[in-house]
Amino acid sequence: MLRFSIGLGVLATAAVAALPPATAQAQVLAQAQDWFIPGQQQPPPPPAQQRTAPPPRAARPPRAERGRPAMVPLAPPAALTAGEPAQPRMQVALPPIPQLPALPKGPTPPAAVIGVLGVPEVMHASSAAQQVEKILGARREKLNQDAQKEQAGWRDLQQSLVNDRTKLSAEQIRSRERALQERITNAQRQFRERNKIIQDAAQYALAQIERTLIAVIRQVAESRGMNLVLHRAQVALNVNEFDITPQVAEQLNKILPAVTIPAEGQEPPMAANAAPAGAAASAILPTTPNVANAAPAAPAPPAAPARK
Repeated sequence: MLRFSIGLGVLATAAVAALPPATAQAQVLAQAQDWFIPGQQQPPPPPAQQRTAPPPRAARPPRAERGRPAMVPLAPPAALTAGEPAQPRMQVALPPIPQLPALPKGPTPPAAVIGVLGVPEVMHASSAAQQVEKILGARREKLNQDAQKEQAGWRDLQQSLVNDRTKLSAEQIRSRERALQERITNAQRQFRERNKIIQDAAQYALAQIERTLIAVIRQVAESRGMNLVLHRAQVALNVNEFDITPQVAEQLNKILPAVTIPAEGQEPPMAANAAPAGAAASAILPTTPNVANAAPAAPAPPAAPARK
């Protein structure tokens, strides 16, 4: 039976790599810990760095007393060994190697018939992956716009409180400050929930592509008599006859032209009998080292307005 290995991170990266970056939210996050509400006590500024005193000068060797030579301090080991070859490791007597019993002869593996596959190219040509990119990209952009609009509202309320401060009593000022702080807290919670829903929808859609892609790779490889499929990025040189990327992309679009994406604001359905965490998949496709650990970037909730 053929055995493959692929991480969902590769599919997620290839499918949503072209989504618009959340630049506005990155700027908002940079101000996450530096907002203020007029009238509230601000944290004290960090203490100024103290200038470190220069290291003491090395003491001079003492003069000879009563005809004896002066004692010279020993140099550190690093200075003594500078430029000298490294000392050989100490030879120690290890216990004897355990006796290895002979193993029964097993079946000889078949001769390797190799195929080469480019997963990013397959995902780029996948109509289902393009669908995920288009729909979730639009939701991400809408979330960015809502975040910017909400932050602008915070700043307007903050400026209004500054302008009306002389006309309000202390109790009125505290009441408006509490109302602004509650609005900020509630908005941040709502944006976090929307972020999570977008992430879950992406994982749900890409999992459908991953499941079908593994079956398609096995199908194409078996039709070509291949029993070993390598990722193209792991191969330094190969001939075109080894590459099954075009056939896999064509077959994937035939079998899975589109995927099911949860409606906006809805979580994906949960499996009735979910597999335990860490359960190994029956078939896994090799991943490239540079994108194996990558994950789709999710929009982050906006931070409170920064102090000017």
